[in-house]
Amino acid sequence: MLTDQDIQRFRLETRGTQHVIHFNNAGSSLPPDAVRNAVNEYNNEEMTMGGYETNQKYLPQLEATYDSIAKLLNANRDEIALVENATVAWNAAFQAIDWENGDVIIATRADYASNYLAYLHLKRKFDLEIKVIPSLTSGDLDLQAFEKMIDSKVKLVSVTHMPTNGGLTVDAEAVGVITKKHGVLYLLDACQSAGQYPIDVEKIGCDMLSATGRKYLRAPRGTGFLYVRRSVLSQLTPYCIDSHAAEWTGVDSYQIRTDARKFEGWEASRANTMGLKAAIDYALTIGVENIWQRIQYLAAILRNELAQLPYVKVHDIGDLKSGLVSFTLEGKSADEAKTYLHERGINVSWNGTSNTYLDMTSRDLKEVVRASVHYYNNEEEISDLITVLKKIN
Repeated sequence: MLTDQDIQRFRLETRGTQHVIHFNNAGSSLPPDAVRNAVNEYNNEEMTMGGYETNQKYLPQLEATYDSIAKLLNANRDEIALVENATVAWNAAFQAIDWENGDVIIATRADYASNYLAYLHLKRKFDLEIKVIPSLTSGDLDLQAFEKMIDSKVKLVSVTHMPTNGGLTVDAEAVGVITKKHGVLYLLDACQSAGQYPIDVEKIGCDMLSATGRKYLRAPRGTGFLYVRRSVLSQLTPYCIDSHAAEWTGVDSYQIRTDARKFEGWEASRANTMGLKAAIDYALTIGVENIWQRIQYLAAILRNELAQLPYVKVHDIGDLKSGLVSFTLEGKSADEAKTYLHERGINVSWNGTSNTYLDMTSRDLKEVVRASVHYYNNEEEISDLITVLKKIN
């Protein structure tokens, strides 16, 4: 359990908290000093000594990034690929599947737009069917209905662990039990959950997992990673390769790597990789379970306080809620609310129908304001947000 003294230290190590109340952690968190220092020190040396030369000097630390991610996920280092962002990671896995006409994709109602657009885009090449898992009245997945949907045509089950709005936390572990039972590939979008929720790929049972660094891991923008289970690596062929992912062995031959790095490209920001490693190590030192408990505590306070305002309606669903709090204000658009708060030193975000089309339309929502808390936020900041909202009308 994190103490008040711990929170005070985290805030001192996060300079941004001295300038802004940041409730946009689901967009991009404020990084701690350790991350900023790692990036700046590497960049400074690279500009002084040269890019390749600095890369060689820091190679042990860069390589150790794979170990840090593996520890975060309870995975093996050869199951990890470093990429630019979660979308690249997700698509690297999705596009590597051997798709055929007649294949079925099972998705969730709260899937993020980029994922669902990829399903639709693939339908231009193949005669595919997209099926959506029904939801219970609580908003959680109807797991019994889900299992009945699986047959020999299902090629992939694709799940967004924590949707971009709605506060839902999907029971990823329960999904994994079913996919493993039926031998179906399982891709988990952990974009919002990595760094917020204790992820154990062995307990979840996913075959592939995509994540970003900029959100709850508090890493630089332009960082992300892909996990691919050893047992399925040989089944997946990268959509594109370079001389890092494969070796040119003859005039008409080449050999693709056998580990997850076959999904990487050669060129990337090594400074950002150093920042990603620093961010993950920082989170591991705190303990992701401690982070998760703190986020749930703060999110529950925020939801309760918002519910007391007569012109505010909270729109979160699911039995287990994340740190993403969604709400609307009577008489104000989501963008107006965001702008109003930003002008008063409070960062939030907002989502429209196009972000999660199926979820939003099924709940008759056009837009929501999103306030996403992190462990370095505190009760006083929530109080300040509520005070400002009381003056918005």
